[in-house]
Formats: sequence, structure tokens, C-alpha cells
Amino acid sequence: MLLCGTLPYYGKDTPNVSTVSEFIRDGLRGQHAMIDQAVKDLTPDQLHWLPPDTKLNHIGNTLWHYVRTEDNVVQFVLQDRKPTVWIEGGFHENFGLDKIAQGTGMSTEDAHAMRLPAMDEWMVYQQAVWEASDAYLANIDEVELDRVRTLRPFGELSAAQALSRSCLTHGHTHFGEICIMRGLQGLPSTMA
Repeated sequence: MLLCGTLPYYGKDTPNVSTVSEFIRDGLRGQHAMIDQAVKDLTPDQLHWLPPDTKLNHIGNTLWHYVRTEDNVVQFVLQDRKPTVWIEGGFHENFGLDKIAQGTGMSTEDAHAMRLPAMDEWMVYQQAVWEASDAYLANIDEVELDRVRTLRPFGELSAAQALSRSCLTHGHTHFGEICIMRGLQGLPSTMA
């Protein structure tokens, strides 16, 4: 049994992919479904729970950091400084969180102190990011995936590299952290 339950997307019905953009889009769709399932029903206490004397980040901080990163990479970096969903939707104001920060380089104290709103409010932003990323990938061609941009702190990367490193690999890493923090809280290992 998996710590975070059954995989809601991957399985026999996973579509066949033939291009890099289809592969990335399919991977992100599956990752998004897994993240949604792992966090959708968390209470504020579960979202911000920390084991004693830890430098780990709570689920809320990890979730905020990853979703903000995907939003920044897909919207701002890959679409030539297009406003992020975060800014365009006024989510930073609604949630009382920083307009630009996404958690990279944040001190442990600041990471522990940050708070997300209730999950139903947060999910509006999260779903808007997922939809914006999917729309971008639905229309990208292989030439655009090869176009190089600067992604701090990594330097010059193609769009395909930025998406695979900063979204797919990075997102799966943080999904694993979310699952570990669920388990440390004694939350059920399977979710309906």
C-alpha cells in the first residue's frame, strides 16, 4: 500500500504519449492529481503540523512553495514575463502572503511561521495554476520546448529542461515530502 494512497491518474488508462510536450503534460496531470488527493481534505492543524525540534517544513509551506514555483516557471519564465496566476488573481493579497516570494531561500523560522488559508480557499489558486499549466502545454510545439531561457538559480535552460526539472522532478520531490509529513502525523495511508 502506498503512503499517500492509490495513484488517481497513472494506470491502464494513462494515455499514450508521442512527443516531449505530451510526455510533460501527461506527467504534470498525474502529479497534479496526486498532490490534490494528498492535500484536499487536510485541516489547518494538519496542514501546518510540525514534529518537535525540526527543520522540516510543514505541508502548507511545501505546497505553497511548489505551486508558486510551477506558476512562476510556466507563466512568468516560459511565457516571457506573463503575470503569474498568483498576481493576476490577487491571491497574494487574498491570502496575506508575499507577492513575489515562493519560499526558495526562506529561513526555517519564516517557513514555519507561514500559513496557508483553509484548503477550500487555497485549492482555487492551486487549480487555476494546474489549468494554466495545462493550457500552456496544450499549445506548445517542439520548437518552443527547445527555446532557451534563464531560470534562476539554474541558468540557461530549454523550456523542456525547465519543465522537467522545476515542475516534474521538483514536484514529485515535494509530493514525497507531503506524504512523509502525512505519515508522521498518523494520517491514513490510503485516501478515498
